[in-house]
Amino acid sequence: MQALTKRLKKNLMLCIFSSLVSIFNPVWAASDREMQEEALKALEILKHPDHAVHAEAFDKSQEFHGVFYGYLPCKDCDGIKATLSLKGHNNYLLVTQPAKESSREFYEKGKYTWTENARTLVLTARNQSTRHYRIADEGTLVQLNTDGTTMVGDEEGHTLRRGDTVKSRQVHIH
Repeated sequence: MQALTKRLKKNLMLCIFSSLVSIFNPVWAASDREMQEEALKALEILKHPDHAVHAEAFDKSQEFHGVFYGYLPCKDCDGIKATLSLKGHNNYLLVTQPAKESSREFYEKGKYTWTENARTLVLTARNQSTRHYRIADEGTLVQLNTDGTTMVGDEEGHTLRRGDTVKSRQVHIH
């Protein structure tokens, strides 16, 4: 009799457990169905991506980069060779060298910001000094005064051109 009672208790527990599982099974099935639907949606997105969703979040200043060369005017010398590298993460390197015999190069590093509406580029050096340039086109920068106004005189003399837009240039190697 004890064996029968023990066996009966075991079967009763199994029935209770089975009924509980069957009660909650539709919830599990629904979540499986939801997971399958989400997986199908994700697969559809991968097949036909819509880049417009994240296009606006892109930092447009990253589009304006490259190496710009120029020969800027100088009061104390024949001119200044300038190379401006606009790099990723809004970093820049400006290398200048006065056109004198055995003159050394000067390096300036910092961050740049690009204002699309005003079409200006502002270089902020590590010592917090700033340089302003007007963006004439994709490959041309025109140096501005420290307050951002246009320099008086020959605009061509204050111009830096991106290396891939100029056929011949005097390149200084750094």
